[in-house]
Amino acid sequence: MEGESVIKLPATQERGPARKRAPPPKIDPKQEDVKRQKNAKTLAVLGEKDSSVKLLEELVFGAEEELLGRLVEDEGKQGVTLLDDDNDESSEEEVENEARLQLPTARKAAWVDEDDELEEEVDMTHRFRRDLAKGEAESTMSKQKLQQRMKEQFQKSMGGTPSWAETKVKKKSKKRAEDDDDDDEEEEDDDDLLRKTGNFVASSDSLPSGILRMKKCLHANSARPSDDRLTTVQFHPSAQVVMTAGLDQSISLFQVDGKTNPKIQSIHLERFPIHKAQFSTDGEKVVATSLKNKMFYLYDMMEGRVVPVHTVRGLKEARVKEFSVSPEGDALLLTGTSGYLHVLTLKTKEVVRSMKINGNISGVAFSHDGSKVFTNSEEGEVYVWDMRSSRCVNRFTDEGCVKGTSIAASANGQYLACGSQSGVVNVYSQEACLNSTKPRPLKAVMNLLTSATSLAFNPSSEILAVASRADDEAVRLVHLPSLTVFSNFPVSKRKIVHRASCLAFSPRSGFFSLANNKGHAPLFRLLHYKDF
Repeated sequence: MEGESVIKLPATQERGPARKRAPPPKIDPKQEDVKRQKNAKTLAVLGEKDSSVKLLEELVFGAEEELLGRLVEDEGKQGVTLLDDDNDESSEEEVENEARLQLPTARKAAWVDEDDELEEEVDMTHRFRRDLAKGEAESTMSKQKLQQRMKEQFQKSMGGTPSWAETKVKKKSKKRAEDDDDDDEEEEDDDDLLRKTGNFVASSDSLPSGILRMKKCLHANSARPSDDRLTTVQFHPSAQVVMTAGLDQSISLFQVDGKTNPKIQSIHLERFPIHKAQFSTDGEKVVATSLKNKMFYLYDMMEGRVVPVHTVRGLKEARVKEFSVSPEGDALLLTGTSGYLHVLTLKTKEVVRSMKINGNISGVAFSHDGSKVFTNSEEGEVYVWDMRSSRCVNRFTDEGCVKGTSIAASANGQYLACGSQSGVVNVYSQEACLNSTKPRPLKAVMNLLTSATSLAFNPSSEILAVASRADDEAVRLVHLPSLTVFSNFPVSKRKIVHRASCLAFSPRSGFFSLANNKGHAPLFRLLHYKDF
């Protein structure tokens, strides 16, 4: 038809022959279940965050609770609150997080001694504090002022406060610390038990057992060694001086510093080999006796005068050899023959009374107050004498002793040590020795194999020194609180002690020395004790 538009349809293509579809693969339920579980595990691992990633996110953005708290704080400043319902809980968590992350405002003292807070005057005339005083007016000073003075001197010597002593305070931590004062007070209450002294723990000044910390020093008499055997070594009761004496007929005084020990003075006594020398109680005189002489010498150090005492009224002895100075300082106790003890006054140089035991005397020791005298006999018996009445108040047999050789009493009145020829040293309680006729020893020290000829307690009554002059290196130090022997003295494979005939401790136990048969006085610094 003309004029009519005709829409032509697309020509249809001819279809080829139909192809057959491949059948779907058969599904194994078991394999499908295994794959499903494997994929689930993989997705779970991929969904977890690495711990390092979590830590980094917390450092940068903060913990989740802290981040929410910050959003609340920021929106609160703009008048919009995102979490109105949880406002109280988030504020508490924020305080905890800030307290956990804040820096300390100042370093707390690791230790607080309550005694330091007491207002107590310190003697500034002591040789260790003399340099801190500014003029004679400051003879005494409070502990707080002395501490400040020592701090100033330290800073001056260091050129200012060292970096390790400064307290580093940051501005941010200051503000946070003001908000958390209440929390700090609770923590301080918990720390008081660990930072302050009290009755909770034992004294830290007690001497530990096992190993005795010591340092070998130059010989005490290195400035003038003896040409013969030394028989005496003794420290001055108040000055930092040591005295040696021996068979070379001389008495020498040395200043003890542990480094050079310079000689102060030497006195030669003609034809007088010294058996024993001892300071008087006040330290102003030296008493010296010989081996075969009846006379003895008195050396007055204040006047520099040597006085020989040729005769003693009331003394019927062929010789004066062993003696002891009474703690009161006004008398000598002379050991005679046939068991006699003679009390000689230094003022009139005469014997005022005598005491006698059965057998021969092998050792004499005063009690700490001088009221009692302990006497050891060669027969193994111990006699206790009252010095005022000259009466024997007790008598007992030293347990297991066949022949007694030495005796010593501690300065605190607690211990009594008795040495025997077999080398056994029995340590008794003084109280038991005064009240019992059969006291049992607290400890039998059996570390010596030869006769125990020398015994000495240190001034604090924590150490007992025992020695035998019959053998080299036969010296032991006993820790009295535990009644055990220190294992590190004498030093093995280093012969420095040799045959010791006398033992001595300094007044504050800072030094220990002995006299040997080589003419030397080995000196040891006991590091536990801080003073001379």
